[in-house]
Amino acid sequence: MIRIQTGMSTARFCELIDIPERTWRRWQAKARASHPPKGPWPQPARRAARDLALKHATAHPAWGHRKVWAMTRYDGHRVSQATVLRLLRDEGLILPAHYQRERRNLAERRKAAFAKEPTKPNQVWQLDFSEYETTGGGRWRIASCRDYWSKYEFDAHVSPTANMHDAVTAVEKALAEAEFLLGHPLIEEALVDPETGEIEPVVTIVTDNGGPFRSFTFEALITAHPELRHVRTRVRTPGQNGSRECGFGAMKYEWLFREEIDHGLELVEQINAYRNDYNHVRPHEAIAWNRPADVHASLADPTTPNFEREETLPTT
Repeated sequence: MIRIQTGMSTARFCELIDIPERTWRRWQAKARASHPPKGPWPQPARRAARDLALKHATAHPAWGHRKVWAMTRYDGHRVSQATVLRLLRDEGLILPAHYQRERRNLAERRKAAFAKEPTKPNQVWQLDFSEYETTGGGRWRIASCRDYWSKYEFDAHVSPTANMHDAVTAVEKALAEAEFLLGHPLIEEALVDPETGEIEPVVTIVTDNGGPFRSFTFEALITAHPELRHVRTRVRTPGQNGSRECGFGAMKYEWLFREEIDHGLELVEQINAYRNDYNHVRPHEAIAWNRPADVHASLADPTTPNFEREETLPTT
């Protein structure tokens, strides 16, 4: 009707709406012959997975379709990622993703920080600060360590400052939690060089070149703990500390930015709630959809998914 009113040719109209002219002619012939359009087609896979997928999608609105798919698989239902994506699109529960080209090379830049790739937890920790502003106007700095191999988030230190003392406190909190999870002091994991008798460091702490990490106080902490070693990334290469930066991004966009946080004490509560969800509930794509707490405790292999064996198959 629009084409006829404007006096536009069929070829020009098809070019304007970006469809092949043959497709338009086929649709036109079916309409003139009063042939009803085909469909809707049956969707047994979507119907079977709908309740479980919607349960996880509504419980975690910040998650994408891959994490919802992983949680559905953990519930014992066999479904593909594409089916979950289509289901969430049908329900209006997912936004279109616009991937940035540089994110595809982020893993390579992260690995460049290490001469030897970690093979187990408590070998490489990444430490940094991140700023958060509460609705009451306060600006708080979050400092925490993150295990590079297992993606486990250690206890965070929240303070209005970001100095050497805050960096030291963040490392001390990570040490305390790591030793609690191990059941013994971390230094007992260290090996002794038979020739020199010196203790070989167990954990390498990776930071950027910020002032707190170049201070004497921070280096004194590392010296006082022979099981620790400190490595700074290259100047202006945040990608080498990328796992820590990625962790802060997930913390903010999946949790903190979705809450109305008035003051620092509430911020600490929300960070602790996020850590519990992130370490024990949220599946992580980089470790084969396992949970960081399971990988850190060696209960799961970061290269093999650990989905439930029992599966619920479509009935039709």
